[in-house]
Amino acid sequence: MVGLYKLKAVTLLRLGYPQSSSSSVVASTFERLVVGDAKPSHFPLQNLLLCRHFTSEISETHHDFTVNYLINSCGLSPEGAILSSKWVKLRSPKTADSVLSFLRNHGFSETQISKMVRAHPKLLKSSPEKTLLPKLEFFASIGVSKEHLAKTLAFEPKLLSLSLDNRIAPTYDFLRSLLSQKNVVFVLRRGSWIFAEGHSKNVAPKIEVLKKLGMPQCSISLLLTYHPNTLQLKLKELGELVDEVKQMGFDLQNSTSVKAIHALGGSNRSVWNRCREVYKRWGWSEDDVLSAFKRQPQCMIVSEKKLMRTLEFLVKEMGWSSKTIVKTPLVLCFSFEKRLVPRCSVVKVLLLKGLINGIENVGLRSLLEPADKCFLERFVARYIDEVPQLLSVYQGRVAVQDV
Repeated sequence: MVGLYKLKAVTLLRLGYPQSSSSSVVASTFERLVVGDAKPSHFPLQNLLLCRHFTSEISETHHDFTVNYLINSCGLSPEGAILSSKWVKLRSPKTADSVLSFLRNHGFSETQISKMVRAHPKLLKSSPEKTLLPKLEFFASIGVSKEHLAKTLAFEPKLLSLSLDNRIAPTYDFLRSLLSQKNVVFVLRRGSWIFAEGHSKNVAPKIEVLKKLGMPQCSISLLLTYHPNTLQLKLKELGELVDEVKQMGFDLQNSTSVKAIHALGGSNRSVWNRCREVYKRWGWSEDDVLSAFKRQPQCMIVSEKKLMRTLEFLVKEMGWSSKTIVKTPLVLCFSFEKRLVPRCSVVKVLLLKGLINGIENVGLRSLLEPADKCFLERFVARYIDEVPQLLSVYQGRVAVQDV
């Protein structure tokens, strides 16, 4: 502060004011120059130019302080701090410190806080009690846990700056008129953009379009709950997507159509196309691809790497026909390590011991789709007397070749 006062004095000397001026005169004159005089034209042009130069120096000082604060207190990189400083100017650490302290006391990690500040720097100028606390209390009142709320706000910190009465609460009321409270919480976690934008801009008009296209409320609720990002499509694109799904043979009255819309919508389209190409390399026709998609839409949004790994294992290592998988595409969505390998290892042992006559006699559906209890009863407990180590094979504690 002393340095800043000296800087004020030096500037006033440059402007032609005597060094003997009292501190009150210096202060009042400085305030008129920097803060703004009602009649700035009273100053000579040279003085005004010098004053403008001085205020730019002060502005630069505030900029440096902001950048340093973002780096040292908020954990931003120098590059990130410089970018974020364009959106917020800090004159002192007081308010920003109170915001950071508030967030820490309410369960936000340092990483989450840094991410929030980087995405929404103006958060640092918020009032913890008047602006932030009411939002946290509201979300807690509708059943959002502290953990999930922290994750959501780290992704969408803008929510903390929006009006609770005019944006967040009305959006909640709209969603609550369509969904259970539990599912509204799912929407917040999966589609926080709906609360950020408000329901009236995009969501409500698109729900009306879906109704006009013949989608029942139960299916709309599923789409909104589990795949809210589909509603980010433009109205025309959404209508074309629903028509495409109908032309593929999906019934909008069936919940499978919701999965199909999700699989073909937005960025998933490119994944869908890559999956189709992979299946074709394994001998599937276009009809096979469509047949599998209609049975299990998720089989068309599996990563190419996982798809290749699964097909090579089931076809090359286990010996099932690629065409067999067309009829049971759900198996392509299961965990490779947690389901496919343990269960197929049991089958390998049974084949080696002659307890099963050929892989063609093992149905993929009966092997991979049932819950663990059913699988263990049918494929482990049934043969445990002949192969005492079978359970250990399933648990991965004994290798197939060691039985």
